[in-house]
Amino acid sequence: MIQRIQTVFILIAELLVALLYMLKFADLSVNGELHTFTAKGIFSGETLIFDGLPIMIFIGLIVLLHLATIFTYKKRIRQIRMLVFTIILLLGLFGMFFYFTYAGFSDVKVAFKIPVVFPIIAVVLDYLAIRAIGKDEALIRSMDRIR
Repeated sequence: MIQRIQTVFILIAELLVALLYMLKFADLSVNGELHTFTAKGIFSGETLIFDGLPIMIFIGLIVLLHLATIFTYKKRIRQIRMLVFTIILLLGLFGMFFYFTYAGFSDVKVAFKIPVVFPIIAVVLDYLAIRAIGKDEALIRSMDRIR
């Protein structure tokens, strides 16, 4: 149901991931040049160095999966499966942050920002939602046995 605690967990995780579109992930210093890393890519001033399209696709897919998960509250097993898939995507997104940061540069100094940990926090919230959904499923199955 929409008023359950797992919905709150999923909504908070969705908001954290959606905030990644707007926030800066890191500042990179390469050979004295300052680069900024956002969801749109890595920029040196206004010049695009690496395109961030894969990261934007991952973020969009994760947000859509969270939204779809909220509205499949009648199918709890499907909700759990969708959240497990979302957790896998979140871990992949976290790995992509590091790949984009270190892949194209040698001798780079990185100052990560707070939004880099948002996918890990979303993984924890999704795990808590899975546990709550599992408890609901167990409660429903126990009620069916009594009848």
